[in-house]
Amino acid sequence: MKNVVLIIISLLFSNLVLAQKYSSKTGKVTIEASIPMFEDVFAQDDNNIVVLNADTGEMASVSVVKNFKFKVKLMEEHFNESYAETAKYPKTTFKGKVLNFDKTKLSESPQKFTVQGVLNFHGVDRNISSSAMISAKDGKIFMKGNFIAKSADFKVTIPKMVMKKVAENVNVEYYYTLVKQ
Repeated sequence: MKNVVLIIISLLFSNLVLAQKYSSKTGKVTIEASIPMFEDVFAQDDNNIVVLNADTGEMASVSVVKNFKFKVKLMEEHFNESYAETAKYPKTTFKGKVLNFDKTKLSESPQKFTVQGVLNFHGVDRNISSSAMISAKDGKIFMKGNFIAKSADFKVTIPKMVMKKVAENVNVEYYYTLVKQ
């Protein structure tokens, strides 16, 4: 019995060790909630961390919310203090899966995939579905995708005096260059 348990543990551990993990610490995520004829509401984080298990398509990412940089410093300050409340909710995370992912079928020509999972922002979990273009070249995996998040779904309150200057739907885009670990 003891040998059977050791064999099972060894097999499980070997699967974890053999898993093809790809990651990046310099993923780019942008958020945009601009309204025409008003100031651009646009921010970018160039330090998003993402990990992809190329065997299963499972992926996870994390952003430090204060890493989102705005063109206008006052807008960045309001975002961190009033909207995102970064002192209380310092990180945003995503955990999900690239559906029907098969690394062996990737090529230099981008292919369309669906990414589904749970996004946690502002302390709220929401199911997200995203369209992503994925390709591979020189041993790297390239992923570019986008989705729309509603501020209200994440309990982000937009003050009435700026409500007409900030879109209710936030466009989120991500760009990853993943290298094998």
